[in-house]
Amino acid sequence: MPLPAGTRLGPYEIVSPLGAGGMGEVYRARDTRLGREVAVKVLLPEVSGDQSRRARFEQEARSASALNHPNIVAVYDVGSVDSTIYLAMELVEGRTLRELLADGALPSRKLLDVAVQVAEGLAKAHEAGLVHRDLKPENLIVSKDGFVKILDFGLAKLTELTPSDGVSALQTMAGAPGTVPGTVMGTVGYMSPEQASGRDVDYRSDQFSFGSILYELATGHRAFQRNTGAETLTAIIREEPVPVGQANPKVPAPVRWIVERCLAKEPEERFASTKDLARDLRSLRDHLSETSATETVSTARAAAAKKGLPAWLVPGIALVVGAALALLGAKLLAGSHPASSDIRTQRLTYRRGSILSARFSPDGKSIVFAAAWDGQPMELYTTRPESPESRSLGLSHASLLSVSSTGDLAVALGWRQVVGWESLGTLARVPLEGGAPREILENVMSADWSRTEKSSRSCGTPAWRGISSIRSANVSTRRRAG
Repeated sequence: MPLPAGTRLGPYEIVSPLGAGGMGEVYRARDTRLGREVAVKVLLPEVSGDQSRRARFEQEARSASALNHPNIVAVYDVGSVDSTIYLAMELVEGRTLRELLADGALPSRKLLDVAVQVAEGLAKAHEAGLVHRDLKPENLIVSKDGFVKILDFGLAKLTELTPSDGVSALQTMAGAPGTVPGTVMGTVGYMSPEQASGRDVDYRSDQFSFGSILYELATGHRAFQRNTGAETLTAIIREEPVPVGQANPKVPAPVRWIVERCLAKEPEERFASTKDLARDLRSLRDHLSETSATETVSTARAAAAKKGLPAWLVPGIALVVGAALALLGAKLLAGSHPASSDIRTQRLTYRRGSILSARFSPDGKSIVFAAAWDGQPMELYTTRPESPESRSLGLSHASLLSVSSTGDLAVALGWRQVVGWESLGTLARVPLEGGAPREILENVMSADWSRTEKSSRSCGTPAWRGISSIRSANVSTRRRAG
């Protein structure tokens, strides 16, 4: 039975109910000593007599109160009145991610802003040796001022840290009440494979749960959801979710790669530390480019203005250069083919936008090209002459540099125009049939494959030595100052 308004729990006066979970009910309350509003979590009466649950509830207080981070709900106090055990914590006004997901998938920028904050909060907990073990949208709340807070460390488990880790050592809770090996704890649908199997877990289990949440934020659908809990657990252990790019093609490729890595079945294939995960998400958020064709022209105009050129000259210069190149190409064709040769053209794309580069596949039956349609970022596509449709390769903000005779692509990830016709990106290698790109070198302007595709010549860049198949002599790089 819910506590009525006015009920006193030590110095806290109940105001109204806020919600309920598997272990307790949460109320809005007033701290009569400090005159502030707080959230008070009360252990359910039917489980307060269970020593293991009571111990786990108290462990929640101890573990969470040791954390001090803007993305983790602060715990103020723990106490008991008669047979009622309570926990006083920071009151956060806002909406849970579950409520936000009622409107569908989040836009990329909003998704990354939420993801960065959750990852940074988890990284803080993991550095202290604390694993959440019940991460889900209901336990993540976005405050009215945009801060994301992690709630409910009720299933947390302290792992042993050695002094050499650079963090104060914490006592292990393995074997404590509620953490018996082989016990499945957490929420079905967001557990890691090792958690669903009842095996020991560490911080990488939270990464998998976090990946499941990211998947849902990006696609609007749960990564693992079947008709029954048992079927869902089986799917987590043995099956792969529908690829993010297939569920929502608008999701940027780097976000897809991070989700895929977090959802790796083997913990060793996830991030070596959650701090690394947070750093990658933060870098992606800060550098995610939404540059459209119009914005690119604006950038060129700004560059022209810095050089003292009128902005209106930029489109004219582009037209003159384009006409000159077209004339030169026509002359070359005329000189290399008989005048009577029958040159036929076939239109392959029907969308409005810009095409940056295009190459034939090794078998000559398809074309790979980079294009920015309808003001969207540059992306890689493939098409066949007999098909009116182009298929995305799932590489957004990327440019095509070259195609090898074996069907591998040399691409520039994070492609961005610098000034004039110059552009930079991270050189990467990716199979034409699809797969995760393998990054090679940053700040690359151009690259091509060697004819033998068996060896490469070093251009003196340490990071470039030992990379085979791509000809480094054709690579130009621009180094940032400092």
